[in-house]
Amino acid sequence: MNDSTINKNKKITTGWLIVIACMLVQAIPNGIVVNTQALYMYPVMEAKGFTLSQFSLIFTIGTIVPAVIGPFIGSMYGKLNTKMLYLAGGILLSGGFMTFSIADKLWQFYAIAAIAQIGSSIVSGIGIPMLLNSWFDETIKGKAMGMAYAGGSIGNIFLQQLVTRTISSSGYAHSYFIFGLIGLVAIIPIALFMIRMPKNEGEKVRGKEQEKEENTTSIDISYTLKEAQKNKYFWIMGIGLLFVGIYVSAYSIQYAAYFQGELQLSSSTIATTGSLFAMASLLGSMVGGILFDKLGVLKTLSIAAIAVIGSGVALLMAGSSPLFAHAHSVLKGIATFIYMMGPAYMVGSFFGNKEYGQILGLVNLNFAIGFCSGSALFGVFAENFGYNATWIGILVCVVIAYISLTIAAKGMTKVNKERTKQLDENSVKIA
Repeated sequence: MNDSTINKNKKITTGWLIVIACMLVQAIPNGIVVNTQALYMYPVMEAKGFTLSQFSLIFTIGTIVPAVIGPFIGSMYGKLNTKMLYLAGGILLSGGFMTFSIADKLWQFYAIAAIAQIGSSIVSGIGIPMLLNSWFDETIKGKAMGMAYAGGSIGNIFLQQLVTRTISSSGYAHSYFIFGLIGLVAIIPIALFMIRMPKNEGEKVRGKEQEKEENTTSIDISYTLKEAQKNKYFWIMGIGLLFVGIYVSAYSIQYAAYFQGELQLSSSTIATTGSLFAMASLLGSMVGGILFDKLGVLKTLSIAAIAVIGSGVALLMAGSSPLFAHAHSVLKGIATFIYMMGPAYMVGSFFGNKEYGQILGLVNLNFAIGFCSGSALFGVFAENFGYNATWIGILVCVVIAYISLTIAAKGMTKVNKERTKQLDENSVKIA
């Protein structure tokens, strides 16, 4: 075996070890904070006397604060040591979740949610896309992202059952502390021994097609943040993601309180819907990355839209049979890839790597605004107009979201073809 083969195998091995590290982050520390919070809603509301709209604001505050500083977090990855940044983020993430156990006042829940979600943004929301976009080229980035985000689904299969039973047997406060501690114990060795950026472009893992083209001249169409902000399709994509955030907040946060409080479904049924969602999310994460790589953004958006609309219709029928609640969980689980990896993938594909972290941070802000406002507005509308009318409104948001994203994807594809042609002509003139 010659030196070039050894070096190639080494960089491939290192790249996929980074994917494993990201899977672990998604499965344990980030999965605990992001995937289980909805299960604590009803017990906390019942114990503390908070209303649905009041407690729903923890998702609003916990989302908007890290989203606002998202571009700053993205820029930090180019300036600070990645291991130390990840470690700090992990402590905020899991340490914050532990602190929920001693929170008593509503404002304390709000403050802790903001701190924990800043940590989530550092290690997952911005951190994982930054890592994978640096380690993998365009032809296999989707596969790597799919595997990484599948970690959250794998962990969630077990977390839904474990958290539900721990809350029932020991109370929500004990559960917050135990699972926060588990996340903290997991993130420290991951950050210190597994996370790092590639030392140079030579370490980047490339697909077979890209390897054949390594010696050919390619045109870099990457945008700066200022250039992206001048592009109308950037803002149309932002509008689409804002409405994605609205429907995701409703379907991922409000379902537990709706099933338990409105439909009076049993704890075992709710736990089963959660586990089904986790298993479907695992499938969606794995398949979603491959779909992005093989079919492209437009066709993948169409598949996700069909799944989400079907999920919304099933939810409206859940009152007639728990089977529809399970169908809702399965369909929305399959489509989770569109918001888990969709923004990160689309930013890399349409705007390149030049200022990837800053652009992704701003794009995520659109999703976050939708997510946090959606959760709060849902609570208000549900209390005043009832759940059925509010769920129908969420379906309208789904339609607006995917129409906007489709327009943005078609527009950016056209714009980038023209940009490539212009840059190619300019390079020829210079030569």
